[in-house]
Amino acid sequence: MSSKQDVVIVDAVRTPIGRRGGGLSSMHPADLLGVAQKTLVNRSGVDPSAIEQVVGGCVSQVGEQSFNVTRTAWLAAGLPLTTAATTVDTQCGSSQQATNMATSLVASGVVDVAVACGVEIMSRIPIGINSSKKLGLGVPIPKTYFGQYEMTSQFEGAERIADKFGLTRDDTDAFGFQSQQRAARAWAEDRFAGQWVEVVAPDLDEEGKPTGSTHRVTRDEGMRDTTREALAGLKPVARENGVHTAGNSSQISDGAAAVLMMTATRARDLGLRPRARIVDTCLVGVDPVLMLEGPIDATKRLLSRNGLSIDQIDNFEINEAFASVVLAWAKATGANPETTNPNGGAIALGHPLGATGAFLMTKSLHELERTGGRYGLISMCCGGGLGTGTLIERI
Repeated sequence: MSSKQDVVIVDAVRTPIGRRGGGLSSMHPADLLGVAQKTLVNRSGVDPSAIEQVVGGCVSQVGEQSFNVTRTAWLAAGLPLTTAATTVDTQCGSSQQATNMATSLVASGVVDVAVACGVEIMSRIPIGINSSKKLGLGVPIPKTYFGQYEMTSQFEGAERIADKFGLTRDDTDAFGFQSQQRAARAWAEDRFAGQWVEVVAPDLDEEGKPTGSTHRVTRDEGMRDTTREALAGLKPVARENGVHTAGNSSQISDGAAAVLMMTATRARDLGLRPRARIVDTCLVGVDPVLMLEGPIDATKRLLSRNGLSIDQIDNFEINEAFASVVLAWAKATGANPETTNPNGGAIALGHPLGATGAFLMTKSLHELERTGGRYGLISMCCGGGLGTGTLIERI
């Protein structure tokens, strides 16, 4: 990557990932994101006034998640008003693109210190609500689009990818079961230690109003004690004989995450320890009909531009939007399945849309440190046919 400055990650933190209607569903999205932002500041020891810009990701920017939720969260958390903030929408890859944009701001010298982050509370702001006809504001896809491309759902795109790469229902169920097993093992072995922060959330009454009491969320809530037989009994979602079910697709979830990055020089001046270097970033466009092949092209681009082979990457975090996405990516790239999502992914842990990219960045950083690995590659598929990519190197 051609840049003026080396960009380093000083810290990264995430909340536990809540299930739909679970422990985080009583939180306002800005308050939940503020927990991640403030924890990042307090834990790293950085003077918050040194942070010049915050770039956040959020997909459904309506209602509680509208009005530049990244800025609102920062201010509501009592952090400096002089720090600017913006919220981006790159669909599921929003907060990974936020990290990539923050990287560019730092690398180009626009700022020396930045935070990238993301939030989504899907329990409160349902997926797709900002495009709903019920709002009376029209639909996001104009008729002219259909003269260019067929409009498909993400579920249908996942099924077509399964067809293209010869993936069966048994393949996707096996992958979904593996994700659950790996996530359970990660919590049992305390592999997530140091990357998550406890969240104190309000209790609500039947009318959705705070009661004055609270509860604590200290664990990812999406994990299920299941079996291959149970997964095989689930009905397909997109097609009658399709390969994707609720058991081998990502979950509706709530969560937030944040990453602190700066120039290597600034980290030294502030007395902060860099933990990883951001080697390169990319955002690629792919077929919007298949839609979800972005991680394949993003991975190939990052490896090619940096003279690396797939075997030199020690950790892959590829978002498990659907099992076929990761399985097809692995077939196309030849990546090691043992180092791909080794602690489970969105099928088991959850996929809080706008937060997931920063969540995966946090997971990869900590996994490289846990295992002593050197390179981590993070990638996500995105609605509309995009792929995010970030290559990091542990210091």
